[in-house]
Amino acid sequence: MTQEVERNNAGLPVRELGKTGLKVSIVGFGGGNFVRPHIDETMSIRLVHTAIDAGMTFMDNAFEYADGEAERRMGLALKGRRDQVTLMTKVCARDRKTAQAELEESLRRLQTDVIDIWQFHEVNYDSDADWIFRADGAIEAAVAARQAGKIRFIGFTGHKSPHILQKMLDQDFAWDTCQMPINVLDAHYRSFQREILPQLNARGIGAIGMKSLGGLGQFITDLRLTAQQCRRYSLTLPISTLVCGIESLENLAQDLAIARDFEPMAAEEQQALLGSVEEEAGDGRYEYFKSTQLFDSKYHRQQHGFTIPN
Repeated sequence: MTQEVERNNAGLPVRELGKTGLKVSIVGFGGGNFVRPHIDETMSIRLVHTAIDAGMTFMDNAFEYADGEAERRMGLALKGRRDQVTLMTKVCARDRKTAQAELEESLRRLQTDVIDIWQFHEVNYDSDADWIFRADGAIEAAVAARQAGKIRFIGFTGHKSPHILQKMLDQDFAWDTCQMPINVLDAHYRSFQREILPQLNARGIGAIGMKSLGGLGQFITDLRLTAQQCRRYSLTLPISTLVCGIESLENLAQDLAIARDFEPMAAEEQQALLGSVEEEAGDGRYEYFKSTQLFDSKYHRQQHGFTIPN
């Protein structure tokens, strides 16, 4: 017998976000895409409004997206609608003082008094956990902000390697959320879904998926998979929500339809899809965010002292 799917008022399926008590739409609005150069402010706001009206109420963002423009535009779009969404943004700093300053700036840009989920952005370097948790590290800013009522929940993100996120999970800290790549190719290479996701589920940490199409849509353009296959595979796994990059009303309509009509893949279908990409997935050539620096933020590369080519 098929289990009844819980839906929000707009008819979109929702899931519990770990032990936070929040229920979030199974697809979320990616804050890194709706401010691309070809998208003007009016369209950015329209995309957010359309998403909210249709039930996509998990909002993703980060302090450094488009040098702050992503947070600014989302703040404009959420005027009068803030209570309709679960708002998440990310902090880039690793020290307490800078993290506190970034939080205040994020609150100002987003035009809100409280951020629902504040995540440490792009934990991609082996030393990140040590930096965040050392004396006067950014974790102190997060705990203080939660105590002050400026944030509600604390998490972290990363896209490079499971062993780096493991260092965050190994800290003596009760994490609320974790955001990471969840896609069909991931199962074969540096696999977050195999190494990290089971721990999140066991500990009641809300699992937030991303990069289900590869980040640039290369799973569609190069491997000839469909968006429906890729999104559906990711949503079949035990995650709370899947962040989707939205650049147009057409993108948004597609992802809303996939979510609204979602039915989990049977085990046989999952295995067939996994098998169809095994050869191409095994060396990470299509998961650029793991195997290259293409997705590595300039902010964090400079933070770690890497030279940025002109």
